[in-house]
Amino acid sequence: MAKKNFPLRIDMKLYEVIEAWAADEFRSVNSQIEYILRESARKAGRLKTSNAGDANSRQRENPGENKKD
Repeated sequence: MAKKNFPLRIDMKLYEVIEAWAADEFRSVNSQIEYILRESARKAGRLKTSNAGDANSRQRENPGENKKD
C-alpha cells in the first residue's frame, strides 16, 4: 500500500497520550495514529475493506489477539 507523507502539528499532551497508548500496544506513534484514523473511518462507514485484508490488518495491529493462554 502506498503511503502519503505529511507534517502533522499536534498538541503535546495529546501526543503523549498517543505515545503511551502506542507503547502499550507495541506500535510506533505513527502506526498508532494511522490505526486510530483507520478505525474511526471504518466505524463511520467511510472506509471499505475486504475480508482478507481486514483479517491481515487486525493480525498486524493486534499480534497477540489469537494467542492461546
